Amino acid sequence: MAWLQRFILHHIDRYQQKGGGTQQFGVSCNFTPTCSEYARQAILKYGSIIGCYMAIKRLRRCNERDRVDRIHDPVD
Repeated sequence: MAWLQRFILHHIDRYQQKGGGTQQFGVSCNFTPTCSEYARQAILKYGSIIGCYMAIKRLRRCNERDRVDRIHDPVD
């Protein structure tokens, strides 16, 4: 595993351990798995560059703050 990948995954893990978006921003993710978990899985599967690109695309779609139901959107 490359140093960049370890660095990014370390920061995602810290974000998740601190409670993620619910604790830090007062919002919950519209998707399952959560956006941070999706980013972690994408980076592990596709590497740092493509995984981060996929995570950014996912975050751009996560914009309905009051959504009740969750959208199932796994890493393909």
